[in-house]
Amino acid sequence: MPEDPINASSKAVPQINLRRRLVNAAVTFAAVGAVILVLTPLVAIFGYLVYRGVGSVNWAFLTQTPKPVGEAGGGMANAIAGSAFILLLASLIGVPFGIGAGIYLAEYGRNRFGDAIRFTADVLNGVPSIVIGIVAYGIVVLTQRHFSALAGGVALSLMMIPTISRTTEEMLLLVPNSLREASYGLGISRWRTTLSITLRTATSGVITGVMLAFARVAGETAPLLFTAFGNQYWNYRIDQPTAALPLQIFTYAISPFDEWHRQAWAGALVLIVLIVVSVSAVRIAASRGMLKGAN
Repeated sequence: MPEDPINASSKAVPQINLRRRLVNAAVTFAAVGAVILVLTPLVAIFGYLVYRGVGSVNWAFLTQTPKPVGEAGGGMANAIAGSAFILLLASLIGVPFGIGAGIYLAEYGRNRFGDAIRFTADVLNGVPSIVIGIVAYGIVVLTQRHFSALAGGVALSLMMIPTISRTTEEMLLLVPNSLREASYGLGISRWRTTLSITLRTATSGVITGVMLAFARVAGETAPLLFTAFGNQYWNYRIDQPTAALPLQIFTYAISPFDEWHRQAWAGALVLIVLIVVSVSAVRIAASRGMLKGAN
């Protein structure tokens, strides 16, 4: 009786030797251990923030302005709104410039000017945030002769642009040249190909870079000390000093009052949660938009 071909083929497959299985298990264990090692500090920090701050997070904290020293209650509602306002200004300035610079570097920047832009972006990524705050102070605050939300937005945008530009460039370079050549073959112009095909294909990576830059600047305090300066009251004017969560947390953390220390922990917790929620919301919205576009 002839042998079953399925059984014959299964018998022909050689067994993986013990050494290879041990190496595979060891490398897998090392990779999982590295992930745990990276996540442990993050979980510990977030857990400690929840432990210290969740008791002070209430409706009054989220809806009221700070109370004077010695008076119980109050919150950071103006600082939460001020942070959102400043980050909105920073995004309106930094995102278009960053993506535009990344497009230029990927599609047109294979020259000395492009190399100079890349070098400048890499240097700016390593510059301390307080230095950028001083630069924004000299450019905006001294020109206006007062602190303002606009100055804070400019300072944060200067920090966002290098990260966004370099990330956008790398994502666009990952797009296969065959897509560009197919577009050129259909008679589509280069700029149209870049915007409608290349950039659209790399949308997910570009959004990741934008969210990375946003998350980085959302918790910055030093640049805002020289620009937005802070405010104990509500402010929605672009040319006036504005409160921000990092500034309020810093002010409360260095104070000698226990009540302000508790509110500083609560503010830090709220700041982390807001960053996580905003980044997650943008990622979900972008992924749904790309799925609809694909359909």
